[in-house]
Amino acid sequence: MFNWLRKRQPANHPHSEPEVRPQPVISGKYRSLYEHLQNRYADTVVLTFSQIESLLGFALPDQARLSQQWWTNPQVTAAEPQHSDSWVLARRVATPNLHAQTVAFERASGT
Repeated sequence: MFNWLRKRQPANHPHSEPEVRPQPVISGKYRSLYEHLQNRYADTVVLTFSQIESLLGFALPDQARLSQQWWTNPQVTAAEPQHSDSWVLARRVATPNLHAQTVAFERASGT
């Protein structure tokens, strides 16, 4: 009724906006894998090579099926988008099992 009589007192707890991290921007043919991993709440996401290929819409290169290093040595200094950006920028670490044809993408610690 008499709003002008109310004293305005400063809030005891300063209102602060929640910290919003800028989302990395990824382009290129591996973007759908990034989006899939980024949108998963589980700390570990295990995908078969076939599931990854289904997400991507194309076959993985032979090196992905034959070499652990294709999954475990990201090229973070490359100027162009790399295949590993899809899990590195989603804050995941890839651990392939070449024999089982699966990859475990674990959430990187500290995120």
